Amino acid sequence: MLVKEIMKRQVFTLRKNNSIADAIKLFKEHHIRHIPVVNKSQHVIGIISDRDVRDASPSVLDKEVDQSLFNQSIDNIMTSPVITTHPSEYFEDVAAIFYEKEIACLPVTNKKLVGIITEKDMLYTFIQLTGTHSPSTQIEIKVPDRVGVLSDVSNLFSRRRIKIVSVYTYPSPNQSEYKIVSISNSNNESTYYNERHRKDRV
Repeated sequence: MLVKEIMKRQVFTLRKNNSIADAIKLFKEHHIRHIPVVNKSQHVIGIISDRDVRDASPSVLDKEVDQSLFNQSIDNIMTSPVITTHPSEYFEDVAAIFYEKEIACLPVTNKKLVGIITEKDMLYTFIQLTGTHSPSTQIEIKVPDRVGVLSDVSNLFSRRRIKIVSVYTYPSPNQSEYKIVSISNSNNESTYYNERHRKDRV
């Protein structure tokens, strides 16, 4: 799955000379948490989060609030340079960026800003890929980590007429020579098989 299939194409942006008050208004109006900062050519030059705004704003406990603080330009608090991704990047590669860089948002650029992808978008996509968004039963099978094993698993399910909704694998804990194949199948099929053959071996 590619970034262009899951990114949001409507992106709310600001210029670096916009004020903190402008950012607060945009956050509240559109219920968003991140705003890319662009120049006149729509090139991303920074990004601002709702947390950046909270940190820069006066405390609600202050008896006298200096309103001039809200008139500061956002280039004083924006993050720059910005990590970005491309519309043709793979979901798996972007997931690694989110994890390694510990970020919550990625602007999507193709020379200029064309979209945005958030950690919520990533989680929703993962749910779709694993099939947990639809009624299904999960089956986990321990298999040797060798070439052709997925074909063997697929043939096993085909012989039993079990419809596969999604498949993913992960390393078997403490057994590097094995993997766990996690399979979602239609909830109304092969209940007996699902209950009796969990963590089976192929």
